[in-house]
Amino acid sequence: MTQTTLVIMAAGIGSRFGGGIKQLAPVGPGGEIIMDYSIYDAMEAGFQEVVFIIRHDLEKDFKEVIGNRIEKILPVKYAFQELSDLPEGFTKPQGRTKPWGTGQAVLAVKDMVKNPFVVINADDYYGKEAFVKLHDYLIEQQEKAENTNPYEMCMAGFILKNTLSENGGVTRGVCNITENNVLQKVTETYDIQYKNGKLMGLDDDNNEVELDENCHVSMNMWGMYPCFLEELERGFKEFLSQVQEGDIKKEYLLPKIVDKMLSEGRANVRVLETRDRWFGVTYQEDKQSVMDAIHSLVAQGVYKEKLL
Repeated sequence: MTQTTLVIMAAGIGSRFGGGIKQLAPVGPGGEIIMDYSIYDAMEAGFQEVVFIIRHDLEKDFKEVIGNRIEKILPVKYAFQELSDLPEGFTKPQGRTKPWGTGQAVLAVKDMVKNPFVVINADDYYGKEAFVKLHDYLIEQQEKAENTNPYEMCMAGFILKNTLSENGGVTRGVCNITENNVLQKVTETYDIQYKNGKLMGLDDDNNEVELDENCHVSMNMWGMYPCFLEELERGFKEFLSQVQEGDIKKEYLLPKIVDKMLSEGRANVRVLETRDRWFGVTYQEDKQSVMDAIHSLVAQGVYKEKLL
């Protein structure tokens, strides 16, 4: 039977743990954090192990808060994303303080993930449907994915209106897809929020664009195979070679990596629609609405009061 792995990007967690760190804020009736629900839903869908991507300086505290607890119910591995973890021939730019983005984060698991895997953000709630659909698709496509080029992938396609915050603008990867639900393009769009009854956002050039609230968006929930990690490694070197001197903010981001591969005809990405509502703590004010949503799901019987 094919094994599957859940990869959780958690290197963005702050160095101080407690209620002020959004990824670790209790939101469930039993003190659960958002990651608990993602892991629970992934296990229910059939995933057999979890890999946390963290920073070395957070390892001890991270294990105390969640890792040691999860190890009792599921095999756990740790990968580390560090600013200085660069290919031979490259050095950290002077003045840069943040890691290189989600592409570098996932690249950190290259030597430890040998199975089809799904990658998610630590502080996002995705719902049950997406985990089931991505897991089943990866299993069904396993033989094809190992023997074909372009790269086979899948992603959870959330409905834009189900991913908004009431407390300010959000960034989303807006997707263009075919009638057969094949991804054609991902466009990073910023500060998405309703203005005068219209859903508006900003493109890379800071131009305002109107959006369809029912369009599909990426929430960084991707289904991939280990061969993609080799592509990430090659692409990271190319990315670094193009970073201009003095640029300390440029990031190697999964949506832009996938979009580049699509434009070059080197990837095939199936968009698996989910109608579940996404939520997360983008703003401090979002915490209460997340807690209310979780408690409502518990009241409906979707989750137990004591989850894990």
